Amino acid sequence: MNTVLEDKIALLPEKPGVYKMLDETGTVIYVGKAKILKNRVRQYFQSSKNHSPKVRAMVSHIADFETIEVHSEVEALSLESNLIKEFMPKYNILLKDDKHFPYFRIDMKQDFPRIEIVRRVKPDGATYLGPYIVGPSVQEELRLVYDLFPLRHCKKSIASMRARNERPCLLYHVGKCCAPCSGEITREQYHVYLNDAIRMLNGKSGDLIPYLKEKMEEASEAMDFERAALLRDKLKATLALREKQAAISANDLCADVFAIGSRNGYRMVFSLYVRGGKVIGTHAFPLEGDGDDDPAQWLHAFLLQYYGNDGIEIPPLVLLAEACTDMPEIEEWLRSKRKRAVSVAVPVRGTKHQLTDMAVQNCTALLEKNEKIQMRTWERGEGALAELSAILCLDEIPSRVECFDNSHLMGTNTVASMVVFRDGKPDKTAYRHFRIRTDAGGDDLLAMQEVLTRRLSSQGELPDLLILDGGKTQLAVGVDVLQKLNLTHIPICSLAESDELIYLPDRDEPIVLPKSSAPLHLIERLRDEAHRFAISYHRNLRSKSALYSILDSIGGVGEKRKRALFDAFLTVESIKAASVEELSAVKGMTAAAARSVYQYFHPDHE
Repeated sequence: MNTVLEDKIALLPEKPGVYKMLDETGTVIYVGKAKILKNRVRQYFQSSKNHSPKVRAMVSHIADFETIEVHSEVEALSLESNLIKEFMPKYNILLKDDKHFPYFRIDMKQDFPRIEIVRRVKPDGATYLGPYIVGPSVQEELRLVYDLFPLRHCKKSIASMRARNERPCLLYHVGKCCAPCSGEITREQYHVYLNDAIRMLNGKSGDLIPYLKEKMEEASEAMDFERAALLRDKLKATLALREKQAAISANDLCADVFAIGSRNGYRMVFSLYVRGGKVIGTHAFPLEGDGDDDPAQWLHAFLLQYYGNDGIEIPPLVLLAEACTDMPEIEEWLRSKRKRAVSVAVPVRGTKHQLTDMAVQNCTALLEKNEKIQMRTWERGEGALAELSAILCLDEIPSRVECFDNSHLMGTNTVASMVVFRDGKPDKTAYRHFRIRTDAGGDDLLAMQEVLTRRLSSQGELPDLLILDGGKTQLAVGVDVLQKLNLTHIPICSLAESDELIYLPDRDEPIVLPKSSAPLHLIERLRDEAHRFAISYHRNLRSKSALYSILDSIGGVGEKRKRALFDAFLTVESIKAASVEELSAVKGMTAAAARSVYQYFHPDHE
């Protein structure tokens, strides 16, 4: 600690506040709060024996610090949350997934409100239902509601439509909308449908099921089988939605439930969202940072950042599977943000404990699943590379692997592709395709020789391993190019597609790997990706050549105009469908040239 820091610490106030630690570039590397700023900040610069490795690493980078005084610990908590969100400091525990969850919004003050999907809860007096599981399920539930209840879909003004005497849209005629724009339904009738829809979205569809059964039986007895089938489908959909909303034995409980877990350095918070006594959604939040192994500290940091997001609904009850640090201050901070009562608790018995236990079980299961997925990903990627390097007798495990393939059609438009895998994963930013300049005439060996020479002669990162699509002959071409360019230190092999045989330069017999071999699967993925990339480029050139050959027959259209037309329309069909005005609008085209093109495709038109 230098003398400047000593002087600043001596002048610190004995008041609550927030401090920012800065490195020599002025970047904020840590944000913290303190009941007494002077005592808390001084602790960082005292003996490091009691410090965790994370704190020691952070202190070694501190060049300066700044403080902000506040009136209370709750204010410090709120300010800490905002500053972490603003600066995302390196040494703070960070919530990686800070997305806003979807809610259903219904403005009950309107006569004929729509059900909207929004991601922010605003104090506008509207009814908000949620949060819901992020993804297609929200749209799926809204589609189901619209199937069951003939609510309006559009955003148009009902008053304006009535004033203009507009006709109802197609949804009205197929029974999907009650058409309030037509004036055929009253506000009271519309809100009956709306309240039923809200009850269903809240998981209170118990009385709706017998109602649908009764109406289905009535329609069947009346020989109205079409309506009976429609009601049957609605009943199935309602039952399916009810199954998704897992019931618990608590009446009208509204709570967020959180459990934290870690496995092999990977930390996660798992959440359950309970509304109206139903678990309506779950979500897993990965955490990153260099924090200590204290779950209470990680959970505190998570709650601070999660509820610090604008638009996140704060329920009256927050249930934790285990206590977090500064839990009373968290509770008071949430109460001040919600402006109503909030309780943060760690239940030990009853239904609420069952909920936290459910969150713990799901968190543990998800961590185990992620570990298995990561292991399989490693086995298919870096693990397969390690095995492959042993099979090929390489000195080091290759990081950058390049694979080459050629494509042509009866000797025309010969192209080549280069795909790159880095550490066993595709690096698509490094992919390249080549148009063969020599007159290869369908000769794969000439094409391979050219593309390898061009690639390895260029400036840039060289590969750690070269893989060629083909057998012994393609491999011989590759070895020859490496010798001519004095790059014989680069390992090379080829894969024969017929029997998936691996050929090496110094072996007469190919290597045969089991069909289930991870290294073989890795090479096959490289080869297949190179094949796909080459074919897609070749098809593009073929379509361009076909277009050019047709445009060659039109007077007044030269190379520049052909290229401009191709860039603008891409296909012959698009040019044929274009009007004279659209053709004239293409850069470089004149009115006369546009008419020539149009008349070529429309000879009978005057």
